[in-house]
Order: sequence, then structure tokens, then C-alpha cells
Amino acid sequence: MTERKEGLAEGAGEEAQPVSCAALSRAELSRAERVALGKEARKAAPLEAHGEFRPDSGRDPVGLLLSQAGSRVPELVPVRHGRMLVSPFTYYRGAALPMAADLAATPTSGLRVQLCGDAHLSNFGAFASPERRLVFDVNDFDETLPGPFEWDVKRLAASLAVAGRDNGFSDKARRAVILAAVKAYRKATRRFAKQSVLAVWYAHLDIEEAIGEFRSQVKAKGFRAAEALLAKARTRDSTQALGKLTSLVDGRRQIVSVPPTIVPVEELYSDMQADAIYELIRTVLTTYRDTLQSDRRHLLDQFTLVQMARKVVGVGSVGTRAWIVLMDAEEGVDPLFLQAKEAQPSVLAEYAGRSRFGNEGERVVAGQHLMQAQSDIFLGWTRAAAPDGVDRDFYVRQLRDWKFSAPIEMMIPSGMKVYGTLCGWTLARAHARSGDRVALAAYLGGSDRFDQAVADFAEVYADQNEDDFAALQAAVKGGKTKALAGI
Repeated sequence: MTERKEGLAEGAGEEAQPVSCAALSRAELSRAERVALGKEARKAAPLEAHGEFRPDSGRDPVGLLLSQAGSRVPELVPVRHGRMLVSPFTYYRGAALPMAADLAATPTSGLRVQLCGDAHLSNFGAFASPERRLVFDVNDFDETLPGPFEWDVKRLAASLAVAGRDNGFSDKARRAVILAAVKAYRKATRRFAKQSVLAVWYAHLDIEEAIGEFRSQVKAKGFRAAEALLAKARTRDSTQALGKLTSLVDGRRQIVSVPPTIVPVEELYSDMQADAIYELIRTVLTTYRDTLQSDRRHLLDQFTLVQMARKVVGVGSVGTRAWIVLMDAEEGVDPLFLQAKEAQPSVLAEYAGRSRFGNEGERVVAGQHLMQAQSDIFLGWTRAAAPDGVDRDFYVRQLRDWKFSAPIEMMIPSGMKVYGTLCGWTLARAHARSGDRVALAAYLGGSDRFDQAVADFAEVYADQNEDDFAALQAAVKGGKTKALAGI
């Protein structure tokens, strides 16, 4: 792990909230004062208190999930529920809102950072840096917003417990995995606290170097599998997407229709409406272009619009409006696939404070820039007037650029332990860029008390997650909502 990247807490996603120690300018406090603030925070939330979780008697996770349906594409809501009901882990992936409500009722340190907001295992992964290196980082920011740092750590730890159960790990093996991830977070935070602002800001994790460091901990078969995944990741780009997602029709590239997951605009609307949509998307691309830095605007200008299609993505995101846009620079042989994904208010907004940004797409992009070591060169945002007359916020990025996430369901304990360690380090670096790393390090301390407490929470919450998974199953069986499996 090459530790080379920090930023000001007043950066992306800051909302109208009382000033906390994470929001104070580093210039206003001495290092000793920041250490004192971190230790003082233990009075509000002792380290051992992070093991607590007492569900409120009136909690209604299914009701919260169904409340999200109103802002989503109606015919895709059953697809979302179907994907969530594959396993307790897929349910967990889609249940960021119920967990946000639960976390808001737990002891809070008051040490605020830019949160991912949905820091489960599958929201970390590898992708290409602008220098064409394969880097590992947080890769989903739909829910990003400032909030208490421990919410991200607990979301990550509980995902390890849930995934470990799904994979059949023993209690002892799961706890070892969780403790390794939280320890990696704590120790990395303490190391970052000793580094300069610029050293933290430049820190990144080169995935090949990191796997090499852990080679002795992973069986040869597992190491070869990891190397194969990295090799496959390098093939996942716009050229590969062109071959997979399109076909030649009368000598012209067309996006292949695979309803309901991929549906070209021409199939969703009448000819007249489709023409209007394409005029709209050209306007949208122009406004999106303005959010890119100048050299990237020049690069985007080399491409022309070919076709657009709706695409179903993820688990929790299913039902939000997501579009893939095929563009080309050299007569069909130099493609660029962009993805425009609707950005709705963060699930954290009700519990951590609303975003200071008027555009939810900008909230996502700004949070991503603040937390990631390196971001997609085409990352930007826009607002579009939808066919239903509603203005919707979007963020835009490349559809594929060496992107891949590890197959969690195939991991054995040693592999998940290594992966969890990478996630813990990565999350610590992201938090160190936006929050007060010195106060965080002082709060966490040198013992494993925080680690043990979060591991306790993770298992208790995994129990709750299983109950919530069963509740959604019952809601579908009872006709309260619908689920469409296998899509």
C-alpha cells in the first residue's frame, strides 16, 4: 500500500450543521488541541458503546424500503425487491436506508467525515486511474454525505458478518475477518494522523502491490484467481462494452435490447418522443460537459452521440433512472460508453443533515472527488427535464474503465480477511482526507477496544438483517409488495 493523500472538512457534501471538530480548520487548532478533542469525544460515545444495538420497537424496515418506491420507475421496483431477496447479503446491499435509521439511534462520536454512506463490501473495487494503473478504492457514492465516521465502519463490518454467514464461515472465522478489517481501519487512521496533509492527500492503494504484500496469506490457488480477476479487469473498457452491448444493424452500431435490464430509447418511447429525448440528451451532455475540467471537455468534444438506452444497475439502485450513452469518435471503432445515473437525496440526509449542494448529482461527484484517491476523468453532473416533466439530477461517468468488484460469494475466510483489510485501509484513507485524522486517531486509540466493540455490533446487526430479510419475504408473500426474481 503506497501511502501518499487529506482535505478540508468543509469540502464536498457539507450541510448546514453545528460545527464539529471535523469541520474546524486545521489552522485554528494545534495538534494537541485536536488530540484533546478526539479523547473528549469518548465521553459522548465510549469505545465500548459501539458494540451496542437495540432496535426500536417501532422500526419498520419494509416500510422504509417501500417508501423509496414512489420516486423510482414503477416497473423496476419488483426487480429491485427480487434482487434483494436472493440472499441476506443482497438484501443488506439494498437496505442502506433502514440501516441509516438504525445507525442514527446508536451512540455517536460526533467526529464527522465525508461518508460513503453505503460502505459495504461490494461497494469497494478496482478501476483504472488516469495513469492506467489498477487502483482499489470505494466505488459507490450514491449516498455520500458528511456524518459520524463510525457509521461507515459499522456498515462495512456488518457486511463482513452478513457475507461471512452467507458463505458458511464459522463464528470464529467471521470474527477474525471483521476484527482484521476494523483493525486495518484503526491502524491506518493512526498512521495517517502522523503524516503531513499532502502525504495523506496523495495516498492510494495500487491493487497489484497490495495483493503482492498479502501473497503469503493467500493460498496459491487464491492468488492465481486474484491475478486472473485483475487481468480480466483490464479488458473491461468501452471497446469490450461495444462488443458485448451492441450489434451491427445495417452497418450501424445499435445497443442490443435485453428488457428489462437494457432497453434502447427507441423501444421506450414513440418515434416523436424518442426524437425529443435525443434533443434533450444533447442539451444534457452540453450542461454536463461544463462540469468537467477544460482538458476533459476537449476530449469529450471528440465524440458524437450514437444511441442511448435505459439500464438497470446494482441492487439498491434498481428503479432509479440510469442511462447508458454510446458515443463514437472514429466511425464506429473508437467508442466511449458513458453512464448517466439519477442521483436522489442521500438516505443519510434525514439523519445526518441535508447536503449543501442544490444538485444531488453534484453532491455525489463532490463526495467522490473528496473520498477517492483518483476518480474517473469523465465524472461530472447535470440536471435533466425528464419526459414526465420532472427535473431530475444525474451524475455521469464512464460505464466501464477496468472496473470490477470481487466475487464476495466465492470468498473463503482467508480471502475475505485480506479483502476486508484492504477495505478497512481504504476507508481510513478516505475519511482522513475529509475529517480530522488527528482527532480520529486519538479517539480510536492504540488498543483493540474499538475493534472488539464494532465486531460485536456487526454480529448483532447481522441477526437483525436476517430478521429484516425475512420481513421482506413475508411482505412479498402477503401481497404487500411484488418481487421479480432472476433479473
